[in-house]
Amino acid sequence: MLDIAPTKQATTWLGAFARALEARDIDAAMQLFLDDCYWRDLLAFSWNIKTVAGRDAVSDMLGATIEAAQACAFHLSGEATVEDGTVEAWFTFETAAGHGKGCLRLRNGKCRTLFTATDELKGFEEKKGPQRPLGVKHRADPNRETWSEKRRREERELGTLTQPYCVVIGGGQGGMMLGARLRQLGVPTVILEKNARPGDSWRNRYRSLVLHDPVWYDHLPYIPFPDNWPVFTPKDQMGDWLEMYAKVMELHYWTSSSCTGATYDAASKTWTVEVDRDGERVVLKPKQLVFATGAYGPPRMIDLPGSEAFQGEILHSSQYADGSRFRGKACAVIGAASSGHDVSVDLWESGAKVTMIQRSPTTVAKSATLMALAFDTYSEDALARGITTDNADWMAASTPFALMPETQKPLYDKIRARDAEFYERLAGSGFAIDFGEDETGLMMKAVRTGSGYYIDVGASDLIIDGEIGVVGGTGIKALTPTGILFEDGRELAADVIIACTGYQSMHETVAQLVSREAADRIGPCWGLGSGVKGDPGPWKGDPRNMWKPTAHEALWFHGGNLALSRFYSKFVAMQIKARMEGIPTSVYGEPG
Repeated sequence: MLDIAPTKQATTWLGAFARALEARDIDAAMQLFLDDCYWRDLLAFSWNIKTVAGRDAVSDMLGATIEAAQACAFHLSGEATVEDGTVEAWFTFETAAGHGKGCLRLRNGKCRTLFTATDELKGFEEKKGPQRPLGVKHRADPNRETWSEKRRREERELGTLTQPYCVVIGGGQGGMMLGARLRQLGVPTVILEKNARPGDSWRNRYRSLVLHDPVWYDHLPYIPFPDNWPVFTPKDQMGDWLEMYAKVMELHYWTSSSCTGATYDAASKTWTVEVDRDGERVVLKPKQLVFATGAYGPPRMIDLPGSEAFQGEILHSSQYADGSRFRGKACAVIGAASSGHDVSVDLWESGAKVTMIQRSPTTVAKSATLMALAFDTYSEDALARGITTDNADWMAASTPFALMPETQKPLYDKIRARDAEFYERLAGSGFAIDFGEDETGLMMKAVRTGSGYYIDVGASDLIIDGEIGVVGGTGIKALTPTGILFEDGRELAADVIIACTGYQSMHETVAQLVSREAADRIGPCWGLGSGVKGDPGPWKGDPRNMWKPTAHEALWFHGGNLALSRFYSKFVAMQIKARMEGIPTSVYGEPG
């Protein structure tokens, strides 16, 4: 097959696959796959976010879904490409419920990876582009309702005279993006935000916070950042953008509104969601409930023996906003990942004496190096090559998580070689560096545990120069009245202790608002089951419980960074819309 043009190989394979599906011939389909194959499906066949590995698993999923999916009309989307002997081709197709997009990768004429995804639901396509709404009826009408009048009526009635089909808990970027997707699909939705203004979840963070990911990676659906937007967005500018987004996208966005409890009636398939709306008790009765509280749940505080004797102040990073009141004070920052570094820099800039307590090694990568080597599909250069953010999202999604280490390890080999002198100086300062248990670096830590890494935007130089002290290689034995006593006998004087110790899983928020039993039935969010520390097995293939059905009916989790929230909000919205419209959604690999 290697002497046949890539497009011919792809066309031949896709045609054979389509014929096997039409004939419901699973054995014939399996002859087209390598033994070590992967199939990642986003709703199209499985009505799930599901990756299976190996021919037997592919056969099982296809056998269970082929009849209901009724996949047909397979066509290549363009010319296939070939790199290192692997042929890659994108294609379109249809299922009973939707229009799909996919990608196949062939080795020696057989499939190594298959990606299939529903791009839109048949009969419920978004009204955009050529199908955008007219916005006015061009005729005289004494009963005319203007846009603003209709908007005010909807805001008065939704949640009082009429009930939302969906309630989203959390009005940060994830909740907003999902809310925008749901509104475009005509799903009545209320977003609950505890803060007073949209965007306050960013404004209320520590003063120096700036996004570490570049602008091309961070766009929101429907309204990309303008061309003059900075590469790295300051938190307050992001807050203002989100406030604009909520208004322009016409979201039903309830500020100063906190969910105080939620119960589910399995008989009526209805939630009862109790809300404190600016001091007023409101009860909502949605059919679907989404937790969009980021990628994490409540703050995680570590046990600090002797804390009752400590005469200074102890706070979690979630409570930290500004270092100005700590000027001249000795500050101990527990934690050496992203928040630990950012808080340490902010304290140093405010005139505090800062010591970072490193409890485990950290993966560090310089921002400039990542921009040069790791964001090749999210950049100005990528746009010049015709790779839009949307293209890049689909490309990223088409790669099974199990194969990410194959690309990440060589990438971090290059990064370590390029910045060898930097790493030598950083290690010489007493800072412990690692690149993960399997040397795959920052991105794999992000998807496995969401912790243990830092994109260097200045803190590392302060550590190297001794401006920020580091204590590592030992545990905290106890707090004393004036500081910290370590297990190796060292003592550190401290007026303030800031615990940058991360957050619990989002399912702990379910425990607080729904029930402990419900949370335990669902289990933790995030992680792949890779078996590394903090991500116990068994292998899941995709992030646990994220963007897909959970073990609790009508309860969803949506979150992640801006890029993940942007892309997967589309699929959460389609799943909810399908249920609202009564489209059959038989879930393959349903949890529990």
